[in-house]
This record gives sequence, structure tokens and C-alpha cells, in this order.
Amino acid sequence: MFNLQLTADQLQFRDTIRNFVKNEIKPLATHPQRLEPFAKPLLRDCMDKASELGLRSILLSEEKGGIGADLMTACIVLEELAAGDVDVAMTIGETALIGHLLFDKWITKDQEKSFLERFVEQNHFHLSFTNPTMKMSEGWNYYGEKSENSQNSITYIEKNNNWVIEGSHPHISNALAAELFILTAHPIKEKNIEQNMSFFLVPRDTPGLKIAELPDDKENSAASWRHGCSAAIEFDNCKIPLNHKLDLSHKELLAHATYGKQATLINAAINLGLGRAAFDTAFDYTQIRRQGGRNIIEHQAIGKMIADMAIKLELASTYIYKAAWIADHPEVEDDNSVSQLPHHMIASVFTAEAVNEVALIAAECFGAMGVMRDMPIQSYVNDSFMFLHSDINDMASKLPIAEMLIKFQGMEAA
Repeated sequence: MFNLQLTADQLQFRDTIRNFVKNEIKPLATHPQRLEPFAKPLLRDCMDKASELGLRSILLSEEKGGIGADLMTACIVLEELAAGDVDVAMTIGETALIGHLLFDKWITKDQEKSFLERFVEQNHFHLSFTNPTMKMSEGWNYYGEKSENSQNSITYIEKNNNWVIEGSHPHISNALAAELFILTAHPIKEKNIEQNMSFFLVPRDTPGLKIAELPDDKENSAASWRHGCSAAIEFDNCKIPLNHKLDLSHKELLAHATYGKQATLINAAINLGLGRAAFDTAFDYTQIRRQGGRNIIEHQAIGKMIADMAIKLELASTYIYKAAWIADHPEVEDDNSVSQLPHHMIASVFTAEAVNEVALIAAECFGAMGVMRDMPIQSYVNDSFMFLHSDINDMASKLPIAEMLIKFQGMEAA
């Protein structure tokens, strides 16, 4: 069946990133002065050093100047990176995936001349993709009608040999670091629905583009969403050349990106790295914290908690890498060697729930210290809830899984 034995290159890559995380990222990521603020400062130097290792372009084809790694390798690398810092991993992971899709699949040769060289050579050149259907404050019904009134209200119109962009979005991942935005917008006189969406390339320095860091405000719901380097964006009479529009339909984009196997499994691998960080932190603490004349790991209750965490993480890891292997070998689905179920969704949902449970158990191992702001464990708990309630791990994913199961069982019966 599937093969989880890592190649020599994968082992070397994993060990390189593991050492990088241990020596460069972890000491900064878990420093009390970084953990104290509600909004953790970005580790920009670490992001640049990760870029020097080729991580931004890990999925980009060798022909275009990247490493050309498969999804399994990318998941291995990003899991290790996330064990050091989720924000660094999320920023690098999104840039790596968008870079692969943009330069290997979507962009024209003419557009490539403007951006590919900078992407490959500049360590700080990150990418951001706007989600056209994000509805942060609306009620949600999977089987109900789709609303046309999302908080993403970005429009475009052709005027004087330019595209003129207007509107705003309250939350865009990677916005604080991105040098290039892949923007989703709809014609100014048409409804804000998926079928009317078009896609544009907007450089960061374009006049009329404003990027605002999310406020450190507990009353602001968006402020608590701290994965990666998110920000609000605003377009005010923002003009871009006509050749900055992608020749891409919404249907074609979804087949590759937002809800695709690669994006889902990359996020799951990053989430797994977070779970490992929570486990390692708790495990180390239980070996030095003494109570009743012995280290607390020797107490049965704590030992059971450690075992429970290890079991959950091992199961999540196995399914993520099984799903990644299947994604890299689609022929095993074509000949029914494996079930034609959404393995990427199953892996992601299971991992989100498992890592959240691990983070909460890890916090219990610390007792009252687990909720202190300058302790890394509270950050792991917060991040685990972010993953748990993201749009790829909530009910929006479980219902499609149920539909696929019904369809698959029907096929089996026939």
C-alpha cells in the first residue's frame, strides 16, 4: 500500500530544518518578551533565513528556480518549521504553495517576467492570496443559499487603460509580509458571487493599496486571529496595468488552491508541528517539576496524560502522511487501491481536533502556570483553537466528508 519510508533527501531536509528550528527559531519564538503581547511580533529574520534554505520555493518547479519537492516533502518541512513557530511556518507555507500555483500553473510568460526573478532571488518576497468568500460575521448554513454580502467587497472596473480596484477586506493572511497580492475582485456593477470573480496581481507598492496591521484590541474579533502575519487591506483608486489580470476562472482556481489537497494538508502538517511543540514543552516540564518527592511524570495521572497526547499525535501524523502520499500518487485512487474519499479533509479535521486536545492536556500538565501570558503553552492553546475553528476544519469540511461517504458506500453497494 502506501510507503512512509523517507528518502535520503527527505531525511536530510528534515534534519536540516530541525536543527535550524532548534538553534535559530525556538529561542526567539518562546522568549517571554515575545509571548507577553497579545499580538506576537513577527520573526522576520527567521523568515528570511528560512527563505535562504529554499523553503519559500520548495514547491516551485526546478525549471522555474525552485526545489521542486513533492507534497510529502513540503509537509515534512513545514511540520518541523511549525514546531518552532506557527507564524513563520504559516507565512512560508502559504508563500510556497501560492508561488508554485502562480508561477507553475497560472501566470503568463509576460507576467512571469515582472515577478518570477524577484520571487526566486529576494528572501523577503512573500505572496498573499485573498479569499473571495470569507464571511466573518454571518450565520452559516452548508445547505443554504450563498450570501452575496460578504465582508470582502473588492470591485474592479476598466478605466483609462488600467484596472481600477476599490474596496477592502478585514483579514488577509500573509498581508504584512507579502510583496505581491493575488487579489480576488468582482466587476463593480455585478453581484459579489463566485462566478463573477476575477484575479489580479497587485504589487505591495501600488499607489492606493493600504495595509493595516490588525489592532491589538480584544474587542475586535479579527484581532484574535493571529496565524501567520495577517492584516486588513484597503484599495482606494488603486490602478494596475491591464496585463496584471490572471487568465483564470474561479472554478480553475478552486481546483488548485483554496480548498485543494495541497493547501489542506500543508495546514494540517503545520498544525501537527504545533501539537508536537505543545507535547514537547509539557513533556520536558513534567521531567523537572517535582511534587511529592518525585518528578510529576512519575505520577500515574500525568503519565496517562503524556500517553494520551502521544497517541493522538501519532495517529494524526500517520493520516496526514498517508493523505500526502496519496496526493503525490493519484493513480492509487484511479485504480481503487485506496478509497476515493477526501483523505486530505479527514486528515485535517482529525488533526485539528487531536492537536486542540493535546494543547489542552499539555496546559493541564503545567497547572496554573499553563495560562500565564509569558509561557509558550498558552500560545499553543490559542493557536490550536485557531486551527480547530478555521474554515477547513469546521462543519464546512465534515459535511462534504459525509456526502463523499454516502456516495462511496453507494458505489460499493452497486
